[in-house]
Amino acid sequence: MKTDTMWVTTPITPDLLRGFLDLEPTRHGVLPHRLPAAARRQIPDSQLAMAEAQPSGVRLVFRTRATTVELDTLPTKRAYRGMPAVPDGVYDLLADGELAAQATVDGGNVRTITDLRTGAAELTDGPTGTARFTDLPAGDKRIEIWMPHAEITELIGLRTDAPIEPITTDGQRVWLHHGSSISQGSNAAHPSGIWPALAARHAGGVELINLGFGGSALLDPFTARAMRDTPADLISVKVGINIVNTDTMRLRAFGPAVHGFLDTIRDGHPHTPLLVVSPILCPIQEDTPGPLMPDFSTGTMRFKATGDPADVAAGRLTLTVIRDVLARIVEQRAVDDPNLHYLDGRDLYGDNDFAEFPLPDALHPDPDGHRRIGENFVRHVFGAGRPFAG
Repeated sequence: MKTDTMWVTTPITPDLLRGFLDLEPTRHGVLPHRLPAAARRQIPDSQLAMAEAQPSGVRLVFRTRATTVELDTLPTKRAYRGMPAVPDGVYDLLADGELAAQATVDGGNVRTITDLRTGAAELTDGPTGTARFTDLPAGDKRIEIWMPHAEITELIGLRTDAPIEPITTDGQRVWLHHGSSISQGSNAAHPSGIWPALAARHAGGVELINLGFGGSALLDPFTARAMRDTPADLISVKVGINIVNTDTMRLRAFGPAVHGFLDTIRDGHPHTPLLVVSPILCPIQEDTPGPLMPDFSTGTMRFKATGDPADVAAGRLTLTVIRDVLARIVEQRAVDDPNLHYLDGRDLYGDNDFAEFPLPDALHPDPDGHRRIGENFVRHVFGAGRPFAG
């Protein structure tokens, strides 16, 4: 830290944060959550407990003339036993909507996953650290600091070389989105580069709340209730891939579960534009059921589907089946719900996109794939005459 700087210390309070549903006090500071406490008490596994505490889409927002910003945090980083280290999470600083600086934080806790199949893990405590942003543009500006999308981040302290003030309202529409690890940002290079963040920024006038949970878009009723109770102007639900790759449902249960999820959302948002999005193209699961398993045969971690396509006749689910069911459900419900819409996920990432930007692990898009999905979402959803047109 520079000793000649006159620092202004600002407590991290809810009016400085966007994209969270709950703020938990900790012995270090505060921990943003993307599910409320009532929902967290019903979480059945460590996968979702970890994912919802990873602050995908959560950001600090304020105005300032500062050219230097320091954010003290305690990250909880991931590691996989026997595999190369996971890169440190990236913090993005946007000035007036443009990426102006990036940082990482040394130290932190380490959660080492010892068994990919069961999710068993060991936690090692570590020290706090600081994300430093220097040489920022001069003059008054809107600052957004986006937290790492896949790294649990306790927020401890905020220092600047000029005073800050919260931005109480932007007059923006709130977009509440729920999806899987792709929505959370898997394989994206940095937090403002995940596809929902890109779509929100390029759509303009949209405030994102991202409930993308790695491995956990499973039509959980507590997630639906959280969405029901969250104020929003636009809502999207991208569902299907996790249900197939975890092999959690059969055809008989899937349709009623979708109806129940949508019914719950509609209890709190009876007329809000609501978009149901089916899975993007994923060749390994288009016509092969799950469960999905890690595959190290090439020397890097990829995924493979292990189900038997012959079981589809008995009710096993594939992405092809999922898309047919979702399209039919939306068509049926839209007779009485004109604000309900459907989008085939292959319009976001289909055959041509796969040919240009293959899935590096056979499941998740790379940074260019995220950019393409975000661009296509804006065109199909926020464009003139589309479901979320302003």
